[in-house]
Amino acid sequence: MEEKSTTGQKTNWEDLGISNDFLFGKVMQDSELCKELLHRILPDLKIDHIEYPQLQKSIKPDIDAKSVRLDVYVQDQKQTVYDIEMQVTDTKELPKRTRYYQSMIDLQMIDKGEHYKKLNPCYIIFICTFDLFGKGRHLYTFENICREDNGITLGDGTTKLFLNAESEMSDVSKELKSFLDYVAGKEPGDSFIMQLEKAVKQAKKNREWRHEYMTLLMRDQENIEKGIEKGIEKGIEKGIEKGIAKGQEMMLELVQKLVEDGRYDDISQLKNNQDYCQKLLKEYGI
Repeated sequence: MEEKSTTGQKTNWEDLGISNDFLFGKVMQDSELCKELLHRILPDLKIDHIEYPQLQKSIKPDIDAKSVRLDVYVQDQKQTVYDIEMQVTDTKELPKRTRYYQSMIDLQMIDKGEHYKKLNPCYIIFICTFDLFGKGRHLYTFENICREDNGITLGDGTTKLFLNAESEMSDVSKELKSFLDYVAGKEPGDSFIMQLEKAVKQAKKNREWRHEYMTLLMRDQENIEKGIEKGIEKGIEKGIEKGIAKGQEMMLELVQKLVEDGRYDDISQLKNNQDYCQKLLKEYGI
């Protein structure tokens, strides 16, 4: 399963806000709040109601493939699918993650022998507390279009959106900006945001959710420890190959930097992929 760490976020349950992916997923279990958020992000769509095929949907493909856990997975009255993710850390691979999420979602939509027409329209939405593309926009929307004639769309029914809560541009509606300001930590700006704030406070009173969150937090800490152990092991191997002890120090430094950036998948690949390890060492200038 792809693990989402709380590294880089506040970890005290009482201090959590809407930008915490776990709490965001719980608050979005309120269908009216979730529907209003989708209206603000996608105002041109006519969404009468939404359904929850599965809360915090887990998608498990073949045994050797990487599985994922989606924060908020809903569909509307037309069976259009929406995956909404809260992201506070730039893990340097979000565009490719949307590619993988899309493929996993598609696998759940049709069974063997069924026609591709059964693939429903799908929106993958990442709400980020940072500017992934560095252009200062609140919203970046991607669809597949023809490079030679951008008036021609592929028509595959997929759309990927990245929202940036730190933008200062006037490029989205005041309603969406109000939500993104709230994600960035500002005070509630309208009645919907005040409802979200109330829902956040109510969610933090739920003892079952608190226990679930603390369990996930402990899991993340265990992953960090395992990653460091693997880094030490790889460092020892590298030191033996070169006949020097510096390899261990290099790997420890690399693992620590990867932990700081929340790149746990990269840590898990260090042991068995020497070329990838060398690439990361070069990337971090170690």
